[in-house]
Amino acid sequence: MNRQTKRQMAKSGTDRPARGSKQAPAQTHDRERTSPAEFFSEVRGEMRKVAWPTRPEVINSTMVVLIAVIFMGASIFALDYCAAKFVLFLFG
Repeated sequence: MNRQTKRQMAKSGTDRPARGSKQAPAQTHDRERTSPAEFFSEVRGEMRKVAWPTRPEVINSTMVVLIAVIFMGASIFALDYCAAKFVLFLFG
């Protein structure tokens, strides 16, 4: 649950369960719109929290993915080629 949702729940009073009620009241769809400046400010704050990988980590991960793709592509090609030759041997 993000900060904006918590703020809206506190404003509407749905952040705490009602007394004597076992279920939370239904949420209303009347929301206050966020200004673009506030939105981008919150986005910038969230982006600062991201644990960005270092350049060597990105290069290492990219190499692992490329090697895996090349290996899987070659494996599928080899299996397909062998299966085609086997079918042609049987019916050809």
